[in-house]
Amino acid sequence: MQFRPTHLLLVLAIALLVFGRKNLPQIGRGLGEAIRGFKAAVAEGDQDEAPKQRASADRKT
Repeated sequence: MQFRPTHLLLVLAIALLVFGRKNLPQIGRGLGEAIRGFKAAVAEGDQDEAPKQRASADRKT
């Protein structure tokens, strides 16, 4: 089964029926903020782990 644009339209129509027209922007905004927060946390975790990896590599030699 292939993903087609009509599938996306169907999902959006169901979301509109379930959540209502007024709530969809709030849901989208909240989802966007959650994704941005997750990306920031992952980037911060990568920065924190880089010095630890170098320190453990120095100890092994």
